[in-house]
Amino acid sequence: MSFALDGVGLTHANGFVALDSISLRAEKGERIALIGPSGAGKTSLLAVLGTALAPTAGQARILETPTAGLSAGALKALRARIGTVHQAPPIPGRQRVVTAVLAGKLGQWPAWKSLASLLYPLDIGGAREALARLDLADKLFTRCDQLSGGQLQRVGIARVLYQQPELILADEPVSALDPALALATVRLLVEAAEHSGTTLVSSLHAVDLALSCFPRIVGIKAGRIAFDLPAAEVNDALLHELYASEGQTLPTLASEPRSAAQPAANDPATRAACC
Repeated sequence: MSFALDGVGLTHANGFVALDSISLRAEKGERIALIGPSGAGKTSLLAVLGTALAPTAGQARILETPTAGLSAGALKALRARIGTVHQAPPIPGRQRVVTAVLAGKLGQWPAWKSLASLLYPLDIGGAREALARLDLADKLFTRCDQLSGGQLQRVGIARVLYQQPELILADEPVSALDPALALATVRLLVEAAEHSGTTLVSSLHAVDLALSCFPRIVGIKAGRIAFDLPAAEVNDALLHELYASEGQTLPTLASEPRSAAQPAANDPATRAACC
């Protein structure tokens, strides 16, 4: 099993309940999209899965490891097996792209190799290969502060692909990309996970993108799981209920409400665009 959350809750110091009685499991190699309104708890759930936040209730078992009471060393070793794609990658602006990508292995390399790679990149070929998959090979030695927001997001994805983790967590990984590039990038991430047998959990704002590329959809609302279904069983009624109380329109690939002429989100033709 890749992870198991049993009755997990997360209450912040100010009393805000971010997660409430979350029970969720995933077998190795599953590909899951998290959807739901802003503030529903998707990012908090990913943070618990990535061990960045510890549950205040319930139990979490990540990559067969119970997270409660882990020593600093054991926690570091566990995190090295998890790859996280951030909406705004925490990459220093003065860092070169090649160094940013190779940082994916820092948790796996011995200290001497990590330090040496900061001074001189030790696997330029590996970094170039990961970047080429995202059409960024020509940016290999570019400083990160010279990239657009969308390019920086793709560098973050390249870093995780280079890392080759056992669990990939992606928090709105294509929010800065146009719809066509977002589709291509998510498809690459999903196909890479499928090919390597890696578990992938991604939060997505674009519902159509989630439905077209992921076989399993988990709807999150007010810190709870609203539904956990195969993509083919997620219908418009469920989606509108998920977003209705927040007064939000249903997000699509174009970030606009669908017109009557547009295909339903779970229409086979729409799903075929990715899968």
